[in-house]
Amino acid sequence: MDLHTRITTHFEESGRLKLNLAELLAAPIAHSAEIIVQALLHEKKILACGNGGSASSAQYFASRMLNRYDQERPGLAAIALPADISTLTSIANDNHFEQVFARQVTALGHQGDILLALSTSGNSRNILRAIAAAKETGMQVIAFSGGDGGELVELLTGEDIHIGVPHDHPARVQEVYILTLHCICDAIDCLLLGVN
Repeated sequence: MDLHTRITTHFEESGRLKLNLAELLAAPIAHSAEIIVQALLHEKKILACGNGGSASSAQYFASRMLNRYDQERPGLAAIALPADISTLTSIANDNHFEQVFARQVTALGHQGDILLALSTSGNSRNILRAIAAAKETGMQVIAFSGGDGGELVELLTGEDIHIGVPHDHPARVQEVYILTLHCICDAIDCLLLGVN
């Protein structure tokens, strides 16, 4: 396969996957935006976490909340837990890497806040620990996972939201995550600003 064909195949696979998931993910995406807006209206905040590409997605989401997505609006309270490298490396050095987000959730999270947790495998120990810490704190969880959802889905309760991307290729899963986060941001703007 030449490079041109390989590249067009990536576009085709990504596009097909997103179209196939539109109906499956529309309801949890809408519900995610609704609970985020309710939390924000009650002066709560969103804590976002992930590893690797998911860490970048968590930071990107927080930036869209704090600054803007598509419309001018006041900043919305969100913290990207992977963004503070001093805190991450300190916790990892002293307490093992699987605690890097859980300790931050315990320290910064309060009842009524929301944890947005992204994991392509659904099995990342530090994400699982963060979800457990959020549940102990009285936070709702919006959890993203790929594949079969992994261990992550076992930690969720009826008040939480699971956005599952049933695909095993991490790049395809991450591509859906970005579109999903864009949809959540757009829906938040619609709910807060009445954007049509």
